[in-house]
Amino acid sequence: MATISNNFSSIEVTNLDHLGIVAGLIDEIGLVEQINELVVEQPREKVSPGHAVKAMILNGLGLFSSPLYLFPKFFEGKPTSHLIGEGIEAKHLNDDRLGRVLDKLYLTGLEDIFLSIALKAIKQFSIDVESVHLDSSSFSVEGEYENPLIEEVNLEVDSEPGEKRNPPQRIEITYGYSRDKRPDLKQFMVDLISSSDGDIPVFLRAGSGNESDQKVFPELFKQFRSQVDFDSLMVADRALYTAENLKQMEELKWLTRVPFRLKPAQALARQIKSSQMSSSSLDGYSYSIHQTTYGGIEQRWLVVESEERKESDQKRLEKKIKKDRLEAEKELRELSRQTYACVPDAIKAAKKLEKKFKYHQISQIETREEKDKNPDQAKVRVRAGLEENLALIQEEKQLAGRFLLATNIVDEGELSPNQMLIEYKEQQSTERGFRFLKDPMFLADSIFIKSPERIQAMVLILGLCLLIYNLGQRELRSALVRRGEMVKNQLGKETNSPTLRWIFQQFQAVHLLKVRGENEVSNLTEERLNLLELFPKPCQQYY
Repeated sequence: MATISNNFSSIEVTNLDHLGIVAGLIDEIGLVEQINELVVEQPREKVSPGHAVKAMILNGLGLFSSPLYLFPKFFEGKPTSHLIGEGIEAKHLNDDRLGRVLDKLYLTGLEDIFLSIALKAIKQFSIDVESVHLDSSSFSVEGEYENPLIEEVNLEVDSEPGEKRNPPQRIEITYGYSRDKRPDLKQFMVDLISSSDGDIPVFLRAGSGNESDQKVFPELFKQFRSQVDFDSLMVADRALYTAENLKQMEELKWLTRVPFRLKPAQALARQIKSSQMSSSSLDGYSYSIHQTTYGGIEQRWLVVESEERKESDQKRLEKKIKKDRLEAEKELRELSRQTYACVPDAIKAAKKLEKKFKYHQISQIETREEKDKNPDQAKVRVRAGLEENLALIQEEKQLAGRFLLATNIVDEGELSPNQMLIEYKEQQSTERGFRFLKDPMFLADSIFIKSPERIQAMVLILGLCLLIYNLGQRELRSALVRRGEMVKNQLGKETNSPTLRWIFQQFQAVHLLKVRGENEVSNLTEERLNLLELFPKPCQQYY
């Protein structure tokens, strides 16, 4: 604890906590300066666009959410000038100022802004971009979303004199396939491309709520490749794999999953015996590699079998078979209660019913005539036995635990079967990114802004929060490995891969004291000082 003067009127105490680490990471990639270069800054503005974005990231990574209309409250009791910029106070960060910055970001070009900042981070932190991973997710919203009259706001954007600047493409907040399982709510989509090296996001885009991954993914990969100077392997899930998409991506290197709805894929996966597969370097996996052509594109298909997944798939199949039998028996009981005018009608009804069963089939059909009071009108009843469709069940068992990967890199020396599997498993990098973006502990609760344009701009802020967080976590873990050190996790066990959130929590109750105009930091224990050494120098300078 720092020594404090007895003249209490000269002491100002604010909560610094972990926010100095966040501010330092923002400074390390020069984010404020980049934003101010891209977005026109007015001389009379107290808070520049770059400083406003820095403030929003600090809010987003503050471990609890404070929506924009309560934004100044987040910085109450915090050293705003120390963290953001000299002379900036909480009252300057009001909804009007931040809203105007969001509008400026939108008009400047959100995707270009994010990519510019991400590319600087890639260079600054030496991020490996040999492969990148694309995925999408839906974000549900409530309420109505009216388009603001952005054109009526006197916003200047950086353009040449006389140049006519096309307005950015506005997304549509609408109904679509919901990953959140909330089909009752309108939504928008977010497309994310990440590097498997630290899950660093390198491309971010907001899309309309009814967008199709199948149509959008190849365009996004081509757009991304045209804007960067590195030739990454593009990895995506099975939505990418159509004949039309593959033709669009002839000039790109890609790896994706092949959907089993394609008959050739399903047939190949079924015909290979487990004994014919090679063991992977990844425990519990085996594979079989095949050269093929699909959609006119020469490629390699990798049939993969996972022992763990095979066991779970077979258990799931057993449950499906049992459920199918119970439903089939119920249908057959109902069938036996019906009467028909003749034997052919009764048999036809039984055969028609059989088509509803997936894992079962009718084994035998018996008919019985019943005399009616009217001797000219006989009634026919039908009974049928039930047996498992063993051929189909065997085919399903053969598919259990299997999936199919494809790549247009036909040379195994450039991309081996093991590398194909490893790269595809790194697709989890985008999934982890979406879990972060949807975590209520972060900024996702602020998706309340009632206009598509500002929602798009808020997606940029969310993406920048993810970028800063993952850069910090990667730097933390790399430093621990490099120094051969460990820290204790939430369970008290030593680890060299802690979450950054856990480290953030270790800085609670760290205060900045202003004593007679001089800054002092209290509660900086030896443990906290050691943790600070794991981060870039700009982070340490805030303490």
